Amino acid sequence: MSEHGMSENTVAVVADDLTGAGDCVVQFARAGWRSHLALGPALPVGERTAVAVVTDARPLDTDAAAAATADAVSALVSAGSQRLYVKIDSTMRGSVAGQVAGALAAWREQVPGAFAVVCPSYPALGRTVSDGVLLVDGAPVATTAAAHDPVTPVHESDLTALLPGAVRVSADGDARALAVRLAQAGETADTVVVDAVADADLDHLAGAVALLGAHAVPVGSAGLAAALAPRWGDGADSPELPRIAVERVLVVLSSLNEVSLAQADELVRAEAGIHVLVPDSAVGADDAVASWLTGLGPRTPPATVLVRTPEPTDTGRERAAQAASSLAELVAAVTARARPDAIVLIGGDGSRAVLARLGARSVRIAGSVAEGVPLGRLEGGSADGTVVVTKAGGFGTARTVVDVLANLRSYCSHQEVNP
Repeated sequence: MSEHGMSENTVAVVADDLTGAGDCVVQFARAGWRSHLALGPALPVGERTAVAVVTDARPLDTDAAAAATADAVSALVSAGSQRLYVKIDSTMRGSVAGQVAGALAAWREQVPGAFAVVCPSYPALGRTVSDGVLLVDGAPVATTAAAHDPVTPVHESDLTALLPGAVRVSADGDARALAVRLAQAGETADTVVVDAVADADLDHLAGAVALLGAHAVPVGSAGLAAALAPRWGDGADSPELPRIAVERVLVVLSSLNEVSLAQADELVRAEAGIHVLVPDSAVGADDAVASWLTGLGPRTPPATVLVRTPEPTDTGRERAAQAASSLAELVAAVTARARPDAIVLIGGDGSRAVLARLGARSVRIAGSVAEGVPLGRLEGGSADGTVVVTKAGGFGTARTVVDVLANLRSYCSHQEVNP
């Protein structure tokens, strides 16, 4: 145990946005780790604990992203963590090169000569890496919706182009042979990229990374984390969690990704009696919610309420921050008055703002209601104990959110619900 209280048997997950952090740390929960998504400076402690910290680095420029990531890694190292996983976007959106540089700079303070092993593959969600090219459902990422992201578009598909100075290593041979090649490449390059087109490839890579210990810093999506989690642990069973009963659900859409917008439209079509609320700068959040509840009369709030960001009139980080803040105020007002059993957050920036506004200090991750959709309970703040589900905006079919709500309402124990 370190002097700061965190066990040395702690995995530090440093993520560039909130939904990705949850999607990554739930992989450790599945493998028996006590898993938390930390939302403030206090870090949960204990044996076999995985702690995810959010840097909000995705939309930042390279230098700012490096600094934010380095600060997060340094804090976790000071707290005693001796394992590090850097969670990036599975479509390589945002400041990945800066995040890798910052993580290595901080990690090398305790592990000189450490290098990054990068593989954003997540086959279960259609993300694969073949011949060094990142593919989404078989198409180069720069030809997909990721190229049109309003804040962090992706214009290259080759990982070595997205990560200047990186070298590619073949994944051929057994794990020990791959570990040797990775170590040799890491002697001259800070960053090594590796292919993976199937879960078996990720498991193979995880075996090599585990052999290299702290010198190899894994950088990837939840796919590689899922393969590493059981190798870093000792095979303990997942902890028992209390039963969950969910009827009233508040869905919060902050993502402007075309995939998530289609999912919201499908939810409105599929959910009978759903109410949709949109922030209005001319009306305060409390007044808007009071007016909405007055309009309901003697009826109780509907089973499903969707709060969504309005269509943008312009783009950019400043506008995105303003939209997230307005959304968070409206969600806080709905939560205080309607008391939902669960909150489903779609999109990283808005999710971060909502949880900050609710005053939550962390999320205790319990499991998942679909692939890439973790579930937990809020710890601290005005909605303490409320079930929360997080989902990144850019994946799934039009029916994914509809299916998530159906799975959530049938979730009655700590066991995962298979979609």
